[in-house]
This record gives sequence, structure tokens and C-alpha cells, in this order.
Amino acid sequence: MRVAGHNDPLLGETTCGSLLQQLQLIWDEVGESDEDRDKMLLQLEQECLDVYRRKVDQASSSRAHLLQQLANSKSELTRLLSALGELSVSGIPDKTTGTIKEQLAAISPSLDLLCKKRDSRVKEFADVQLQIQTLRGEIAGNLQFGEHLETPHVNEDDLSVKKLNEFLFELQALQKEKSNRLNKILESVGSVHDLCSVLGMDFVGTVTEVHPSLDDAVGIQAKSISDETLSKLSKMVIGLQEEKSKRFTKIQALASQLSDLWNLMDAPMEECQPFHHITCNMSLTLDEVTVPGALALDVIEQAELEVERLDQLKASRMKDIAFKKQTELEDIYARAHIAIDSSAARDRIMSIIESSSFEPSELLADMENQILKANEEALSRKDILERVDRWMLACEEESWLEDYNRDDNRYSATRGAHLNLKHAEKARVLVNKIPAIVDTLVAKTRAWEQEHGMAFTYDGVPLLAMLDEYKVLRQEKEEEKRRMREQKKINDQLAAEQEKLFSSKLTPVRPQSSRKVAGARANGGGGAVNGTPVRRLSALQSGGRTASRDGRRDVSRPVAPVNYVAIAKDDAASQASSNHTGPSTP
Repeated sequence: MRVAGHNDPLLGETTCGSLLQQLQLIWDEVGESDEDRDKMLLQLEQECLDVYRRKVDQASSSRAHLLQQLANSKSELTRLLSALGELSVSGIPDKTTGTIKEQLAAISPSLDLLCKKRDSRVKEFADVQLQIQTLRGEIAGNLQFGEHLETPHVNEDDLSVKKLNEFLFELQALQKEKSNRLNKILESVGSVHDLCSVLGMDFVGTVTEVHPSLDDAVGIQAKSISDETLSKLSKMVIGLQEEKSKRFTKIQALASQLSDLWNLMDAPMEECQPFHHITCNMSLTLDEVTVPGALALDVIEQAELEVERLDQLKASRMKDIAFKKQTELEDIYARAHIAIDSSAARDRIMSIIESSSFEPSELLADMENQILKANEEALSRKDILERVDRWMLACEEESWLEDYNRDDNRYSATRGAHLNLKHAEKARVLVNKIPAIVDTLVAKTRAWEQEHGMAFTYDGVPLLAMLDEYKVLRQEKEEEKRRMREQKKINDQLAAEQEKLFSSKLTPVRPQSSRKVAGARANGGGGAVNGTPVRRLSALQSGGRTASRDGRRDVSRPVAPVNYVAIAKDDAASQASSNHTGPSTP
């Protein structure tokens, strides 16, 4: 009952001492010897030591594990701080004393915080590096838009903000590079579109030869931006521009040919109108040609067919065209007052056309060269011809002024008399400039002859000879006027003496021809001096202004002959003056 009571846990706490007492009681009842009892106690003691030893070993192992865990935590903390580029983490207690578990409990929250921060930083690095690799692949052409790359490996030994900023800076540079490349791509694609439109080419089929993503149906961000695409696209733009330039040059040449052929054959407007879209390119520059299809191959072919048709038609109408060119050449020479043999030139044209080796283009080219040279020669004579016109105008005004001065009724109050008076005043001013005009004309003509090494002719007559003869005749006229004034003075003196002798005022003896002497001589001088010399300058007064409205000289109109009537009147007046020098003294 005592033993049972000791084994019942409800009777009290079982201890090693109580168990030992129970064991001794059992041994007493059994009658174990002391030797057996000592062996059992020794065995029991050895078993107790083994149990304690195991517990000590377990406790020692647990302590070592905790120490290692603490060391690892401190090492991880240091590594994370270094990887994140941070010197310290706020909230970490500076606890280096206390039990191991207390130290672990103090460092664990900070370590967890840094681990979370590390994981977040790793994700940021992975995202940025993935974008960088993607952009690099798109720029290199190794990756198409929308393709996914594997998540790149992140170096967790350097997760600092500085390193992250470096990656972000590289990412921004790549994004800017992509934006610039996209702008270049879009600009080049736009150029290809405009060029294809002008050249009449298929834009989609042309641009997709470079890369399929350049189609307008593909989004902007999805377009290829690789170096290869940029290079091919740039070469395509250059090639299309060269093709545009080549076609533009060709269509301008065709348009010029069409225009020349139409002008040669006087084509009606209805025939030219269908080709206005071709001829309008003549006045444009290469950059100004933007109309869709303006340089298409079918447009060029249409122009070539029309030029070919007109060339064939031109060959059959070459005679009319050549004579038209010859008329143009003659008009240029006529306006420049250059004498040519028109009949011989036309005979030469006919002989060329009728010859077996006739080539229309060569004949037209030759005549174009003649027209060009004629224009150049006319341009070099322009200044002198303008001064000749001024000289002839002054001579005409001088002739009119002399006629006006011979009119006894010029001061009467007739209708329009004041207009004639103003005209006379202006004419006197111009007539006074004639010597200076002639001197300037002589100097200009001599300079021209020295420069060109040939005589300057006016309708086949040397201009210097005409001017020299004009000077001589003008000097003779001035001398004649002087003699007339002296004769008038003598007549006036004779009339005064007669008035004294007869005590009455007698009318001075003035034969009818006395006034006609001045008039006749003036008329003769007007024909010879005011206009041209008698034989040569008559062409200027009578024929020099006989140019037709188209600028050519009217060869059918005869040159004014020498004024023999005026000369006869001069002789009669001179004889009458000598016979009436005064009556004999009674």
C-alpha cells in the first residue's frame, strides 16, 4: 500500500529521492545483497550521467547554432547595407551585450526590413535591365517589337541607388535614341511616300521592301528602328530622289521640245491643252514638283509619243518652219538696220531641204544659232541705233522748225497756234543739241568699230561716212544762211537809200524768189542736211524711217532722190538777187 501510494502521482510529486527510497524498499523486500545493490546504484548513476551529458551536448549545440545564426545575421546585415549602398539602417539598436537570443531578437527586424528593401531593389533592377536589353535588341535589329526576353540576372552585390541611376540614365539615353530613330524613320517614310506619289509608284510595296513594319497599318512604336532599316531606308530615299531628278530632267526636256514644236507649227490651244500637266513643269524647280503622278512613267511615255508624232509632222512641214525662222532672222536684222541678202538665204534653205542628206534638226539648230548671233549683234548695236533715232528725230524737228519759221501766219490767232509755238520752243532746244548728238554718235561708232574690227553700217551704208557727209552739208547750210543774212542786210540798205532819194518809203525790192531762196535752200537742206546727205543720207530722211510695223525696212519704197528742184530754185534766187542789187542812180 505504501509503495502503491508512492507510485500514485496524485499523492505528490515524484522525485529522484522518493524513487530511490522505493527502490531500497523493493530491494529490502526482495533481499538483494549489498553487492548487487551497489552495482545497480552504480549503473543508475552512470545512466544519469549519460542523460546529463546528452543534455549538455544538446545545449552546447543549440548555443553554437544560435551564435552562428547571430554571426550570419550580422554578416547578412553588413552585406545588405553594402549592397544597398547604405551606411546604416534607422531603427537598428546598437546592442552588442546580453544573451544570444536577445541579440538575435534585436537584429531580426532590421534584417527583415533590409531583405524586403533588397527584394524591391532587385525587382527595380530587373525591370530596368529588361527594358535596356529590349531597346538594345530593337536598335541592333535582333529583337522585334513585342518579343519577350527572359528576366535578366541581377547582381545583388551592388543594388545601390547610384547603380540604379546609372541604369536609368542608360535607359533614358536608349529611349531618346529610339525616339530619334523613330523620327528619322517616320521622316524617311514620309519622304518615300511623297516621292512614290510623284513618281506614280506603289508606296506600300516599295517601303515594305525595307522592312514589313514600315507599313502605315503598323503602329509607330512597333516600327523597326535598327541600323539596317535606317540605312536601307536612307538609300531608298536617295535612290527615289535620283529617279525623281532623272525623270524631272527628262520631262522638262520633253516639255521644252513640245513647246518648241508647238511654237514652230503654230499649234492651236486645243491641241496643247491636254499636255498642260507636262509643260507646266518647265517653270518649276525639282522641289516644287509635288503633284501626285506628275513624273509617272506613263506621263513620260505620253510626252515621248507626242514629241515623236510632232517630229514626224515637223519633217513634213519643215519648209514652212524654216522660212518662219528665216523671217524671224530677217526681222532681227531689219530692226538692227543690218542689210542682208534675204533671197540668197531663202534659196540656200530650199537647197538644203531638197538635198538627200537633209536633216531637219541640224537645219533648225543652225538657224537657231544664226538667230542667237543676230540677237547678240543687235544688242551690241542697240545703243548706237537709239542715238541714230534721236539724231533723225532732231533732224525732222529742225526741218519742221524751218517750215514753221517760213510761215508768215505763225503768230496769228488761229486755232492751234499756241500748240505750234510750244512745239517750236521744244524743237529749238532739241535742234541746238544736234552737234553734241552727232559728236557723241561719232565717238560711239568709232569705239564700236574698234571693238568689233568692222565698219558700222546702217542699212548697208557706213554710218561714219553718213555722219561726216552730214557735218559737211550742215556746215554748207550754215554758210548759206550766213550769206543770206548778209544779202538781206544789203537789200535793206539799198531800200533805205532809195527811200532817201525819192523822199518816200519804197518797198524794198524783194523778188518773189528772195524768200523762196531761203525756203528752197531750206527745203534742200532739210532733205540733205536736216535728214541725210544728198546721196547717202537721203536714205535716212526718206527711207530711214520707212520701216514697216514689224520692224523690217520697206524695200519696195524708193529712196528719196536728190532735190534738183530745190537746187534750181536756189540758182534762180541767187541770180535774181544779183540783178536787184539796186537801181542805177538817176
